Formats: sequence, C-alpha cells, structure tokens
Amino acid sequence: MTALPPPRGDATQWVGTHLGGLFDGPPRASGRFRGGQSAAYAALGAFDVAGYATRRSQVWPPGARGASGLSPWIRHGLITLPRAWAHVAGGPARDVGRFRDELLWQEYARHLYARLGPAVGRDLRARRAVNPGSTPARAWDRSMACVDMVLGELEADGWMVNQARMWMASQWAVRHGLDWRHGEREMRRLLLDGSRAANVLGWQWVAGTATGRPYGFSRQQVEKRAPGVCGNCTHRDACPIGTWPPGDETVRIDPDPRLRAAVDPAAVAGPAHPEHMGEADAVWITAESLGDADPALAVNPGLPAVFVFDEGYLRRFRPSAARLVFIAECLADLATRRDVEVHRGDPAAVLTGRRVAATFTPVPGWRRRARAIAPVQVHPWPWLRRPGSGSVASFSAWRGRSSRGRY
Repeated sequence: MTALPPPRGDATQWVGTHLGGLFDGPPRASGRFRGGQSAAYAALGAFDVAGYATRRSQVWPPGARGASGLSPWIRHGLITLPRAWAHVAGGPARDVGRFRDELLWQEYARHLYARLGPAVGRDLRARRAVNPGSTPARAWDRSMACVDMVLGELEADGWMVNQARMWMASQWAVRHGLDWRHGEREMRRLLLDGSRAANVLGWQWVAGTATGRPYGFSRQQVEKRAPGVCGNCTHRDACPIGTWPPGDETVRIDPDPRLRAAVDPAAVAGPAHPEHMGEADAVWITAESLGDADPALAVNPGLPAVFVFDEGYLRRFRPSAARLVFIAECLADLATRRDVEVHRGDPAAVLTGRRVAATFTPVPGWRRRARAIAPVQVHPWPWLRRPGSGSVASFSAWRGRSSRGRY
C-alpha cells in the first residue's frame, strides 16, 4: 500500500504521477465536467427543470438538450438524490414529475444492486444469440455520423445523454447480437457516472433481457433527436439502420428469488440510525460518497477523510483516466476544507486496525471491505426511499409502492 500526497493544483498531472498503471492511455480530464463540491452545487444551481420532459431525450445540438447533466456528481455522492429531488420543487408539474421519475429509476437501480449484488448482471430472460459475424468495431461503426458523434462525446467528456446511451446499447446488443455484458462494461469504463447499478439495469432494459421487449435503434430516431446529423453522413443514401431491427422472441427464465423478497432487508438498507461502537480518528470515504453531505463526514468535521484508490479493482476494471481525474478533483476540493489522506492499495489492508467512521454504502464491495475494516461508527445512507422487503422485480410496480410508502 502507498500513501499519496492529497491532490492539489493540476489533478490531471497528479493522476499521471501517482496512478500510473491503473488506466489506459494518457491522463486527461473531462472536457466538460469537473469534480468537487463547489462544481456540483454550481451545476445544480444552474439547472432549471422547466422544459425537461420535452427536451430530455434530445441528443443534438447540445443547446437543444434538456438533460440535467448532473449525473457525474450524483454518481459520486456530491449531489444526493434527496437534494436533487428537493431542488426541482415548485417547477412545472410535468417536468418535475419526469425528472423525479429519473431519480426514482436511479434509486430503484441502487435497491436492486444492494439486494442482488453481482447477480444483478444475470438475465431475467434468455438473451439473444451472440452474432459470431459481428464485432464491437462493427457495432459501434465510427463511419456512421450518429455513432461517431455520441462516442466522440463519451470519449471527450465521459458522458452522454440517456437517449444516446440507449442507441449505443441497442447497436451492440440488439442489431449486432453481441453480449450486452461486454458492451455494458466498456461503456461503464468510459463514463464519469458509470455505476454498475444503473448501467447494468439500462443495458438489460435495452437488450430486452429484463422486459422481453428489446429497444430498437433506427434512423428515424436520429432524425428526430439529432436533426441534421444524417445529412452529413457517408451512409445517408444507404443507412445501415434505415429500418427497424427485427424483433426476437425471448424466453423467461427462473428469476432470482431475492427479486420478490429481501432475505435480510436491514442488510440491504443499512442502519436507520447511526451506530456508534467507539470514538473515530478518521472518516473512510469511497467513490460512492465524496461530498460534504456524506453523513460520516458531516458529523465528524474535525477528522481527516481517508480515501483509498483500490489498486486491485482498478487494474482489473481500467476506468478512463478522466474518471480518476474527476475523483482526484473531488479530493482536492475536499482538502480545502479538511485534512485528506489518500492511499493506493487494498482498502482493507490500509484501514484495518484504524478507528474509522463510515457511511453505509449499498454496494457489495463496501460491505465486504467493511467486515474486515470494522468501522467504529456506521452512519445511514441518504436514501431517497429506504429499501424494504417488497418486490423489486418491476420498476413500475416498485415505483407505485414507493409512492405509497411501501417499498
């Protein structure tokens, strides 16, 4: 394990100096997004929900979009779902409802992942047969203007509007019949906001392995959501997505029984109230919760924050350099308000034996490491809807129950 100086100044240079071998290509920052609490609150303050319902799916030009662009900060806990929910109160009812539905989708994904863990990636329906004649390069064919446009934004900024994500997932899994799990991982690797919970759920929905109804990507959608792009494409007269992709029958398979009922709801949701087993001398934070509102940070303002770049995980996953720069920027911003310790190594090896406070985090990796680290304080996760024992087999049914207070 290696102790690192906290990021200050140029976060891109810091990542290049201290995190070599954990990402591919040269270190670089997102062209659009910056990490840190001040950047998060500035973006939230600038977001006006008016028009969201009509324009959220617009892909091009950027000035016509209604998407909030808040997801990188939400993903890393600098904007909590409850805070984003409250921010739009008083806006136009249709826009507020649509935006809050998207927040509920994110919450539902977290409930699902907290309950199923790695099994969240198992299909609910039999997958399409993998097409041996296709390749990732053919699926994401950069000679297509629409594909090149959205992949270029993903590479430059680490972000795409949700509609563009659906296009690329459909190209991969529906039109070309490639294994959706491989495409999901590649997209998540490049996204600043890539979470296994939400990204896996989105890809399952597009591929049809969750609903039985694959999402078909076609030229008609490009012309509607990105007007003018097709006219500049070399394939404009012979478009490979000119017609709707053929539908495939899917066969339901036996679902994981945990979809219907949680075996231990408390283990999924974490504590409802702070658990104190002693005095802490530091606060353990992770990439899930880097903001000032992290409950363990908020109630321990005088303690240093400790962050560990998980070397083993990063070597396997190889996230984009921009994601690591974003996290470094968050840590640098936090270091202007309190002491921050940064390490590179195994979190359990770094923190076992230290008296740390932590916020319960609804991902399997956190729970596994917490068993070894044994925090002396565990604070509740800031749920939008606290998980219960009810079914999570369907988003629409879960959303209906959550609106009535039964999760």
